[in-house]
Amino acid sequence: MDRLIEDELRSLSGMLGDIALRFEGKTVLITGAAGFIGGYIVGVLQELNRSRFRRPAQIVALDNLITGTKESGFFDLDDPNLVFETHDVTKPYLRDIRPDFILHGAGIASPVYYARYPLETITVAVDGIRNVLDLARRARPEAVLYFSSSEIYGDPDPAFIPTPEDYPGRVSPTGLRACYDESKRLGETLAMVYHRQFGVPVTVVRPFNVYGPGMRRDDSRVLPSFLNAALDRRPIEIHRGGAQTRTFCYATDAVNGFLRVLLLGRPGEVYNIGSDAEEITMRDLAKRVEQAAGEPLDIALAGYPEGYPVGDPNRRCPDITKASRELGYAPTISLEQGLPRMLAWYRLLRSVDRPSG
Repeated sequence: MDRLIEDELRSLSGMLGDIALRFEGKTVLITGAAGFIGGYIVGVLQELNRSRFRRPAQIVALDNLITGTKESGFFDLDDPNLVFETHDVTKPYLRDIRPDFILHGAGIASPVYYARYPLETITVAVDGIRNVLDLARRARPEAVLYFSSSEIYGDPDPAFIPTPEDYPGRVSPTGLRACYDESKRLGETLAMVYHRQFGVPVTVVRPFNVYGPGMRRDDSRVLPSFLNAALDRRPIEIHRGGAQTRTFCYATDAVNGFLRVLLLGRPGEVYNIGSDAEEITMRDLAKRVEQAAGEPLDIALAGYPEGYPVGDPNRRCPDITKASRELGYAPTISLEQGLPRMLAWYRLLRSVDRPSG
């Protein structure tokens, strides 16, 4: 397992190239640091400290550990350049700290979890970003990154797929998914207000269907569900007939994009980060999982599991022209390459019974 994680972080370090040098000797604060994406960010900063920096970056990692874990294996808790604190971002972070960079990734992103905890989802999304922006007003960092979501687009009109950043979205404010979708939209509004009124150098990223090692086995989104069914030799259950489509972005590609938005993005701007290579139906995705597993699997139509918030979009595909043109962003890892690595990581987790990220 450790070798797989090392390969991921070294690959990501290489993707960043010389722009990673902006972190050298700087202090980086990350919320949601024990989650899927947070683990990659802390881990790659530690990899950069080991392999490329003469003056190490100082990392301040915050997480309340409700859905994340410090034992995912993506970062070294004994690192003297890492301060890990259990902190709830719905409360102000009052330590006397002046980070050079702030990445706000804390939140509840899995549909099953935000359907179960809708008020908590709203609170962490709205109060969390407000507290981070207030910290940025005091600290005056070089850059702030807010992790929004492609869910702010809702179910886009087919004329706007691939979906560009200036598409305003088609979101129900009363549906079962609204607690997440609408609170992320309000988070973006807060970010823009703080940028315009107070000069906070915040950029917004909208991730599209990121997957890979580090994703919780019990996340309940489509790829963890399909891969776990394959490993358990259970039928892969497809909902709504399986005709809905997505594109999927491998974790190292995505985190490379996120860090490019932080380091190269224009404050006050929004960037899609994801893959535009291939829209795939859920039926075809199940077949790709079958191929990655290397054995025949049952694929069955089924209703949604209890507690799952219905109303997911029919299609989801980003227009990444802006990120490509301004940031040099280009995803490189296909589903055929990424699925076996995620499946291998799940197999390793099961073999050592290590918690997922």
